[in-house]
Amino acid sequence: MVSTSRTVLVGLATATLAAVFVPSAWAVDVDAAKALARQNNCFKCHAVDKDKDGPAYNKVAEKYRGKANAEARLIEHVTSGEKAKFPDGHEEEHKIVKTSPPKDMAQIKNLVEWILSQ
Repeated sequence: MVSTSRTVLVGLATATLAAVFVPSAWAVDVDAAKALARQNNCFKCHAVDKDKDGPAYNKVAEKYRGKANAEARLIEHVTSGEKAKFPDGHEEEHKIVKTSPPKDMAQIKNLVEWILSQ
């Protein structure tokens, strides 16, 4: 039992150190995310901390916090044109986020990670 507890503690310590010292290759590029959002007029319907026609990004982040499928779900939402529900109850196809070069998943993922970090 002691060895199992020690293994768990060593694993937790290693994971914590990795999270602190891993190069920022996985860090969100906030400026690029905001630029992509501006280019696609995302801020017309969304704001970081205020509901508009679409939910505030901090509410989106709260809704998905701790959910394993959060990133995949939001990537699907911004790339598929699926229906989005508006406050008055009507639905419209969500605008598909466009990137340059086209369909650049690294840019899409960065945008989604930025939204989830709010």
